[in-house]
Amino acid sequence: MNSFAIGVDLGGTNLRIAAVDTAGKVLEKISTNAQVARGREYILDEMCKSIRALAARFGDTGGLIGIGIGVPGIIDKQRGVVRESPNLPDWRDYPVHDEIMQRLQTDVSLENDANAAALGEKWLGIGGGFDDVCMLTLGTGVGGGIVLKGRIWHGMTGMAGEMGHITVEPRGIRCGCGNWGCLEQYASATAIKRMAVEAIARGEAPELAKAMDQDPEFSAKGVYDFAVQGDEAARRIFHVVGQSLGIALASLINIFNLPMYIIGGGVSHAWDAFSPSMLEQVRQRSFVYAATAPSGTAIDHRRNMADGGGKSTIITRAALGSDAGLLGAARLPMIVSERVSERAR
Repeated sequence: MNSFAIGVDLGGTNLRIAAVDTAGKVLEKISTNAQVARGREYILDEMCKSIRALAARFGDTGGLIGIGIGVPGIIDKQRGVVRESPNLPDWRDYPVHDEIMQRLQTDVSLENDANAAALGEKWLGIGGGFDDVCMLTLGTGVGGGIVLKGRIWHGMTGMAGEMGHITVEPRGIRCGCGNWGCLEQYASATAIKRMAVEAIARGEAPELAKAMDQDPEFSAKGVYDFAVQGDEAARRIFHVVGQSLGIALASLINIFNLPMYIIGGGVSHAWDAFSPSMLEQVRQRSFVYAATAPSGTAIDHRRNMADGGGKSTIITRAALGSDAGLLGAARLPMIVSERVSERAR
């Protein structure tokens, strides 16, 4: 039997934990409500209880390699500290690594959740076959991760990959980070809902207004449903989403010249609504993309492998859905183990 690792994907709403073997097979998955309001001690206790249960259940499959944990926010990897996490307000400057080590008496690999998702897509998802990928995750906010030569690129202080805070509109909406016009303010689920509310207030979206009156939980998904049905106000909103993504992607492509850029997260399900304007912007703004765009209109990398891969700049949807971060987290201790084995040779 293959050895296995345990991956943890901790979000502001859900806590998901899985045992995954070295071939990428999910042995078992546990999903529960994160119950953030009950505080970090409660969350860690519940997390560690599930980790112990999985470790005991699959201990005879070849041994536990380690534990990887994906956490939203800014991570100081050297100290194992969550510096700041908007979804986990009482985790600011919290030494997560040491707290979990004390509970489990074993080492853990701590990582930003978007970085873990990028690693998951590179390992088992749409990025398989590529050593270098860049991923944007469109959810409540906008995150990102960069994988170079099969490893997450952290930058100088571990803060690389903050794609959500690329400026796409210099005089735009004020962002929580202090900047104006960040991508997160135009391409996240939160932004889509905000733009819908603004359109309603201007009297430009009567159908959206009716829907929002009838459903207090009306969300970005609802805006997408109207866009698919041809509602002009909803379609304009997703045009802005795509335009903003295209501006950001054009810069990333010009800077990195990577073979693949992946769009993931919940908002990526609205691909057909925002991708036309996104790709139009990339074509207009990136001379690198203009020189390396896939032939014809193909954007799926499976249709562009005939040229040997890496010759075209591919922009595509993620394949793993919500499991990307979970699988990427499980992959983290496997990479550590592989590095130790390489040094021992």
